[in-house]
Parts: sequence; structure tokens; C-alpha cells
Amino acid sequence: MGWNKNWDEWVASDRLLKLTEENVRKQLELKNQSGDKSVRTGGRSAQHNPKGSNADAKADKEDTKGLVKGKKRKNQLGVEEKERRSSESLLMSQFPVTLKKQLVDDWEFVTQLGKLVKLPRSPTVDDILTKYLEYRVKKDNKISDSCAEVTKGLRCYFDKALPAMLLYKKEQKQYKEEIKGDVSPSTVYGAEHLLRLFVKLPELLSSVNMEEDALNKLQQKLLDILKFLQKNQVHFFLSAYDGDSKGADGAKGK
Repeated sequence: MGWNKNWDEWVASDRLLKLTEENVRKQLELKNQSGDKSVRTGGRSAQHNPKGSNADAKADKEDTKGLVKGKKRKNQLGVEEKERRSSESLLMSQFPVTLKKQLVDDWEFVTQLGKLVKLPRSPTVDDILTKYLEYRVKKDNKISDSCAEVTKGLRCYFDKALPAMLLYKKEQKQYKEEIKGDVSPSTVYGAEHLLRLFVKLPELLSSVNMEEDALNKLQQKLLDILKFLQKNQVHFFLSAYDGDSKGADGAKGK
């Protein structure tokens, strides 16, 4: 410890007590009082510090618990997100190769060759989903409620998604000409546009609050519909597009 400049104060002689018996007694009394005060203060500190230490330790413990819980929650969310991404990618990872080729041909016809699907199509999306239910009845001897719900939901998704994300820009005018009033797109468009929906489904399903097990089951049912499309590819899909687009570019409509 270094020297403190405050200790250099000059003390004049008139501020010093003379060495007398009375002054010595006063000095001893002051010293004793100072000692008692120090003991009392020390006693209070000794009693207070453990409490303070316990409080600090408790606070540290609570902070540690909070950090551990936060870390566990973060890890849990990370696992859930990883599982969800894995489930959502299931549909694309098992997408039939021949249907992928169909999507490429579809893109080339519309954007590169300027050809459109002539509407109305036959069979329509509505017809195809009805045929799928009939196929399940023959295979299972019944229509399960879940299967009926999936086809109903798929039809609803298609009707809403078609104008928003399933059309190329060259197809926008055709859509406005064909879909008027209460006409549903699923009663006009066919397998070509339904297949485009399956590419968008992972994106759409990512915003749905669904349990992992239920999401996996839904993915399996959607894959079954895809396999049904593949099995009937020759009957459901056009081998060439005959309609002509009129001068728009090939960017995909949003």
C-alpha cells in the first residue's frame, strides 16, 4: 500500500492534547468506545454477510437455473424445427421421378414454347380426387374419414393457391377468361396444375400448426396421391399443349 497524501497534513501544537492524567483517561475512554463500536459493527457485519452471501448464492442459483432452462428450451426448439424440416422434406425426397420429368416438360411447354393447357381439362382436379377416393374404396373396401378429409383439403388448397402461386405469367389471362363468378379452379384445371401444387405443399404446410405425428401421416397420404397420379400418368396428363399464349413473358406469376 502506498503513501496517502492526506496523511501529510500539518497539525499545530494547539490541536494536540497535553500529556496529563485526565487527558490520558479521556484517550483511553475514547479508545474503548471506538473498540466497542468496532465490535458491534463487526458483529452486525458478521451476521449480515452470511445472509448477503446466501442471498447472492440463491440469486446465482436462480440465474443458473434460468440459463439451463433457456438452453434446454432452445435445444428443444432446435430439435422440433429440425424434425419439422425433415418431415416437410419427406414429400420432395420421395417425389416420383417420372412426375419430376412431367414438371420439367410443363415448364418448357409454357415458358419456352408459349403453349398452354387447353381449358377446361378432362379429367379435372375434382374428377381426379374423386377417382382417387374410388381407388381407395376398391383397395380398402371403405373410405376412411382421414382420406376424405385430405382430398377435401387438397381441393380447397388448390382453389386458393392456383391464382396466387401456381400460374405462370403467360397463363394469367387464360385464368381470368375461364374462372368467373362462382366457378372453382378445381372444376376447370387438371393434373398439370395439380402437380404444381405438390411442389408448393411443403412451403404451405410449414405455416400449419400440426403435431409431428399428424404431419407425418399427412405426408404419407399425399405421397399416396402422388403415386396414384404416377400410376395414371398417361391418362391424366397431356403429352403436348395445344393452346397458345399471347405475348407475355415466361416469369411465374406470384
